[in-house]
Amino acid sequence: MFHRNIKLIIAALIIALGIWQFTESNIGNGIFLLLLSSIFILLYFKNEFILLAFLKLRKQDFPGAQKWLAYIKNPETALVRKQQGYYNYLNGLMVSQTNLSAAEKYFKKAIELGLNMDQDLALAKLNLAGIAMTRRRKLEATNLLNEAKKLDKQNMLKDQIKMMKDQMKKM
Repeated sequence: MFHRNIKLIIAALIIALGIWQFTESNIGNGIFLLLLSSIFILLYFKNEFILLAFLKLRKQDFPGAQKWLAYIKNPETALVRKQQGYYNYLNGLMVSQTNLSAAEKYFKKAIELGLNMDQDLALAKLNLAGIAMTRRRKLEATNLLNEAKKLDKQNMLKDQIKMMKDQMKKM
């Protein structure tokens, strides 16, 4: 909605207004304004359109998630580095059903930019391993599967990794 620098400016102005309210002995208004500024600071680090796209993706609404991601016009300037990683990660998840070469490009870019959670990184590497396997690049797929297994600390992707290793043995 707002550029990332504008969010920080708005937060700074609201904090200054909150401090002024404290000096005027309006403690309640000052606390409310400080809490209000925390929303803008949160949205600096977590882009609202990416959050809404994740919510749509949880409901398996791929067109809805794509619509929210389309609102981000210039991701290189509008998003911080980790948000760019999640932008590419989400695009890779949605494109992986139709276009494997574009999905591979998105997943590689997401891994390069970085993702906050190990589970997301493991899933991106698992998807890349699947793409490499369909393109008959067995060594690359094996390396990516091993990296995904190391990142999957809670064993959420254990069955998928095992299934892909079994399919690779048949190749």
